[in-house]
Amino acid sequence: MDMDYWAVLADSEREQWGYVPRQSVGPLSFGVDRREAVAIMAGHGFAAEEREIERWNPQRAQWRVEFRRVQSNEHRPAVKSYFVEGVGLTCVLVDGLHGPQVTCEGIRLIGRVPSELDAEMEACAVERGLGIMYCLTGDLGWVDFEFDRGGQRAGDTVVSWASFFNTGEIAGTSWDITPAEVWHHQ
Repeated sequence: MDMDYWAVLADSEREQWGYVPRQSVGPLSFGVDRREAVAIMAGHGFAAEEREIERWNPQRAQWRVEFRRVQSNEHRPAVKSYFVEGVGLTCVLVDGLHGPQVTCEGIRLIGRVPSELDAEMEACAVERGLGIMYCLTGDLGWVDFEFDRGGQRAGDTVVSWASFFNTGEIAGTSWDITPAEVWHHQ
């Protein structure tokens, strides 16, 4: 059995990204056009694979752009970004095994044991007076921070992934803007 499939990058091997709710995840800004996002990520050492995943009408399609590190032989993308034509970037899914480490409010969100991450997020919420909610995946989240979390298998354990989004004026919740495939991320 190929155990490399489940290998989790150490934080020291990951790009270090910050998150500003409804504005940016690392070098990606919400609303940016997918072609511009491909160029931005290429400047950070990522290759892109683009694919139209849904068409709502002749003028509006939804696209997925998967980003993999150029100098690696990864079989899974580190980041999946979702774009709506005419709106731009709406959602960024960061993989728990190979994705960049994304920090919000001083907490590392990616590649963590979910129960440890929940405890740290809850303590931060109590200390800073942040509202607590539960994501559609059942994982702890903060009200108005516009990210959802989930868990994915890493061999015999589970690590956290996160989906960052900006509903903008086209959606009301993450459920409305995030493609269904995100909720099944493994």
